[in-house]
Amino acid sequence: MPSGEPEVLAEGLDVPWSVVVLDDGATLISERETARVLELVDGALREVGTVPGVRAEGEGGLMGLAALEAGGERWLYAMHTGADDNRIVRMPLQGEPGAVALGAPEELLTGIPSSSTHNGGRLAFGPDGKLYATTGDAQDRPSSQDAGSLGGKVLRLEPDGSVPSDNPTAGSPVYTLGHRNPQGLTWDASGQLWASEFGQDTWDELNRLEPGGNYGWPEVEGQAGAEGFVDPVVQWSPAEASPSGLAAAGDSLYLAALRGERLWRIESGEPVTTEAYHAGEFGRLRDAVLAPDGASLLVLTNNTSRDSAGPGDDRLLRIPLAPAD
Repeated sequence: MPSGEPEVLAEGLDVPWSVVVLDDGATLISERETARVLELVDGALREVGTVPGVRAEGEGGLMGLAALEAGGERWLYAMHTGADDNRIVRMPLQGEPGAVALGAPEELLTGIPSSSTHNGGRLAFGPDGKLYATTGDAQDRPSSQDAGSLGGKVLRLEPDGSVPSDNPTAGSPVYTLGHRNPQGLTWDASGQLWASEFGQDTWDELNRLEPGGNYGWPEVEGQAGAEGFVDPVVQWSPAEASPSGLAAAGDSLYLAALRGERLWRIESGEPVTTEAYHAGEFGRLRDAVLAPDGASLLVLTNNTSRDSAGPGDDRLLRIPLAPAD
């Protein structure tokens, strides 16, 4: 659980969306509206590069980042809004910490529905080495139940953008469907995949994802017990959550809440328990990832996207965790 005083690692960020730590310790941050990727170096921020072709409108722009090092090559993956769609690209990473640079982007998946809201946008590599991506319904609710649409889904890809042979439906990147606006992905210590999801007016969700599962939107919202749909494990009112980034540390999950302005800790035992931390202290929270030390979280605030920005916003925080029992 969170323990001790949070530390400000960086400030002055402009609508930050995602933070990723490379294998060599370099910390990179995406800014949604500027399309910049920044590197944190000794408490200072430097520009690594700008992702070309990003259209920032409403909640769209440069969103999730993920990194992969394989075969002597390093790649930074990004999901962003383009002129007519959302898309997933990857860029070669060059240079050592303090001098990281971006190469030209390679398109991996295009044609993901985009809108001024409900774009999803989170990227993460799983324990299986596959790339997972969340997509929103882009204000087209029926698309979430349409297996032929890329909207309202969690997608699963090979690192080169091809479709894994063991996906639920042959030839399709769709891993799960029936989502409204999922923005968090993480795997717990057992390898179980979890996703956080914005609801509409009634319930936000934390879902335990299974291949081919249908999570109900727009037919149901929250724990409905409806046949053919998978209920969320936890539900919150939007005022308490409006969830975005999701991290795992040991047996605990940590959820960054935007409108709720707090960090939720979820213990996925029997029964599932939840507890809120730092409510109202830092404003809106966009992302949470486990730091390389395994003993703290890196958390991004997200106040510059609203009129709630204060001096120093937005920030990257380090929140210490108490040692596991």
